[in-house]
Amino acid sequence: EPTHHRLAHPIPDQWRRCAVEAGQGVGDLVGQAPDAQDHRPQGRAHGHRHTSLTVNTTAPQQPVRSFHSRQGRISPLNRDVLQRHQGGLLVSIADVQRHGLQHLVGDRDVVLEIGCGFGEATVAMANADDATVVLAIDVHLRGLARLLRQVDASGLTNVRAVQGDARELLHSAIAPASLHGIRVYFPDPWPKGRHIKRRLLDADFVELAASRLRSGGFIHCATDWEPYAEQMLQVLSGSPAFTNDSSTDDGFTPRPSWRPLTRYESIGLAKGHVVHDLLFTRQ
Repeated sequence: EPTHHRLAHPIPDQWRRCAVEAGQGVGDLVGQAPDAQDHRPQGRAHGHRHTSLTVNTTAPQQPVRSFHSRQGRISPLNRDVLQRHQGGLLVSIADVQRHGLQHLVGDRDVVLEIGCGFGEATVAMANADDATVVLAIDVHLRGLARLLRQVDASGLTNVRAVQGDARELLHSAIAPASLHGIRVYFPDPWPKGRHIKRRLLDADFVELAASRLRSGGFIHCATDWEPYAEQMLQVLSGSPAFTNDSSTDDGFTPRPSWRPLTRYESIGLAKGHVVHDLLFTRQ
């Protein structure tokens, strides 16, 4: 189920950097790091365009993270599925940077889903649109393992999973104008005032997302936290790269019938929260 970029996988950054330098993937670290505990983290068809991989490989210095770090456990079943799919359905940010999207997914359109949770909604949308590859990124290995188990059970071939930070993936590994769409469903709202800077959807992220989307591509966001919905609307509306698809006076879009109801959306609705969808098109 698409949730959010909330809590980080416990592999220390220095381990991940060393693994990347040594050419290791996520699975190489699965047997070395403490296990991961999962918490709430983090289309429309167009013709394919071949895009060369020309990206900025200089990562931002000490970025503000939109997720926490926490220790946890990975079951033997989840560990096995992660190891079996390493380098195949499960890739690292370094794999995407090294080989490019076309090598990993072929000639199909790619939609980046940021924060896939346990993957139920991811699988449902991938099953409904087999012409599009869903590149699902999350910081939790346990959630990615649950996603991959569902992919195995359903026989899907159009899902790829990435463990890591979505900002890092977009900044260092995704070529400009190469994505068909970006989905961000129910990201961590960071409700405390001192934590607002940690929200994923800010002006810098919108600019980065716009640079990676092709013309005619889309960004679709959803949240049950009204102040965050207003922030999303403000930063997306303020970008000259996007036009709002909404036909309502408030600028929000009713939940499309093809977006599955997510677990955390259900929790928010049970608490009386109002869910807001935002759908914008890249000019």
